[in-house]
Amino acid sequence: MPSTMPAKTLPLSIGDTELVRRALARDEAAVRAIVQANNRRLFRIARGILRNDSEAEDVVQEAYVRALTHLEGFRGDSSLSTWLSRIVMNEAMGRLRGRRPTLGLSSLPEHGREAEIIQFPAASATSDPEKSMAQREIREVVEHAIDELPEPFRLVFITRVIEEMNVEETAALLDLKPETVKTRLHRARAMLRENVEKKIGPVILNAFPFAGQRCERLTAAVLKRIGLPT
Repeated sequence: MPSTMPAKTLPLSIGDTELVRRALARDEAAVRAIVQANNRRLFRIARGILRNDSEAEDVVQEAYVRALTHLEGFRGDSSLSTWLSRIVMNEAMGRLRGRRPTLGLSSLPEHGREAEIIQFPAASATSDPEKSMAQREIREVVEHAIDELPEPFRLVFITRVIEEMNVEETAALLDLKPETVKTRLHRARAMLRENVEKKIGPVILNAFPFAGQRCERLTAAVLKRIGLPT
């Protein structure tokens, strides 16, 4: 029978080294803290590569299991978040290479393109149905436009704009020079500007949400797979 006791939590000030030390000792609260702190970033990176919601979740789960069962490999040369992000990128790129060739989005008929739009739950509830629908339609436009960016520009845009990582973090994660990050972000913005940014710019930050029940579900799945109570 599942426990009804609330999950343990850790202080927000705890550092990566202490968090990893506790996780290595199979401290459930530490593992939960690692997963919940990184779920959204890792999901967005995986989805930026794969452009598929369910595949991105699968990749993030696999990456967590791999990382959490090999935590002794974390040396602290970068932040724990960056270390996890690299594992997710490698996992997602491996999944991408294993795919069979498919038609490009631009070659699909209009009804096929509509099927590619991933619908996400609203970031916040609203009592105004028309406003809620408008927000959902705007986000679909944003996500569709981001999905159509070429991969090198899409990854820089997701890390810099959606995930709000700085230039140095993005350069380290993607193994690029800072100047290259700036150039690719500039070009990505230019590709999106006419269709999206001039109309709904700030909404971009809410694209590809990953919170609430989705976050809890993935956290519970990871804890179960590595043998910790959920």
